[in-house]
Amino acid sequence: MSEVKIDLPVDELPKSWYNILPDLPKPLPPPKDPETGHSRLEFLSKVMVKKCLEQEGSDQRWVPIPEELQELYIQAGRPRPLRRARRLEKFLKTPAHLYWKREDLSPTGSHKVNTALAQMFYAREEGREGVCTETGAGQWGTALSYASCLMGLKCVVFWVRNVYDWKVDRRTLMKMYGGEVHASPSNVTETGRSILKENPDHPGSLGIAISEGLEYAGKNEGFAYCLGSVLNHVLMHQTVIGLETIKQFNISGEQPDLLIGCFGGGSNFGGFALPFIGEVLRGKRKCEFLAAQSLSAPNISRGEYRYDFADYAGRTPLLKMYTLGHRVEMPPIFGDGLRYSGASPILSLLRSLGYIRTKIYPVDEKVVFEAARTFLQTEGFLPAPESSYAVRAMMDEALKCKETGEEKVLACNLSGHGFLDIFGYRKVLNL
Repeated sequence: MSEVKIDLPVDELPKSWYNILPDLPKPLPPPKDPETGHSRLEFLSKVMVKKCLEQEGSDQRWVPIPEELQELYIQAGRPRPLRRARRLEKFLKTPAHLYWKREDLSPTGSHKVNTALAQMFYAREEGREGVCTETGAGQWGTALSYASCLMGLKCVVFWVRNVYDWKVDRRTLMKMYGGEVHASPSNVTETGRSILKENPDHPGSLGIAISEGLEYAGKNEGFAYCLGSVLNHVLMHQTVIGLETIKQFNISGEQPDLLIGCFGGGSNFGGFALPFIGEVLRGKRKCEFLAAQSLSAPNISRGEYRYDFADYAGRTPLLKMYTLGHRVEMPPIFGDGLRYSGASPILSLLRSLGYIRTKIYPVDEKVVFEAARTFLQTEGFLPAPESSYAVRAMMDEALKCKETGEEKVLACNLSGHGFLDIFGYRKVLNL
């Protein structure tokens, strides 16, 4: 019988990240410059951390994690447990076995710390004065503020205005870590000022915040721009999640039939799923993969697979990905980390080849937040709004197993906790 909680000893912490590029069934379409205007590729080479750009196109399957960074991972609570949701199984009366990976146990409450520590480590090694970034739900901005604090660097965060306004406590946490936080669109950048001139009450978007972060990095020498999702080096840093989970399932005596993650830009889904997808591609296992999304931003579900900018102002290179259009208007949701126009190029390629299926949930989020409440009342832990989409999808798949009698093994990545998101739950659930 599988354990309720499966831990790994510290010496089982992965010593290398997994890079899926060498295992992809076909080459990843490269980023490129638009036909007119300045070179975005050249611009990124100046504002991004050089080691991260080097890792972006690495042809090595295994990329060593520096020893000091391994120590920082351990300090941040890695390895993290895999849990069996036995009480939820009983509540649902399902024959399925349900597991969840505990990325909510990081110092800032989400998986984002895994790449924040890596990017800040390399930024410090490069001699940068500080970093700037965007954030949607606030988890990434908090993680980068935390990591910059440990590395003794400055951190400037452009936060989607709609979320900045209601997540007052998370904003305070960022500031306690030393982060300088601006509501986006802001008056700090030309991009922000131009948007506010047209609409002073603009709720903001991740694409706009990315544009502001890039503009800030371009105009402030010594600052590097750090990205919290989408690109290969970010997903690669996150593969510590899936690599640990593979070892934990080996201990459990079971293997997953389906891995589930919420999906915005792709960092938590990729970090959880890519090590398993790599084994599928190499013929070492059989497993399916499900991305849970909001109808507010169904990028990898309903977007077009084509080249597009990754930000509102078109400062990034063009990426081949599923996209809703880099200037699309998306209705605000409380799970704002999922409200992004484009999807990771790697995960987009895998989706186009049939390796990833998707599930979309309504904009009002009621059915998703009801699942979070059920999870809280059975397992005792409150997921972040974004993670609640993965929980909802796992519950829906478990109910299918109840109908068919299949004893499948389902696993989801609980990418963050919801302790600083109570306002959103109160609004949606009328509490």
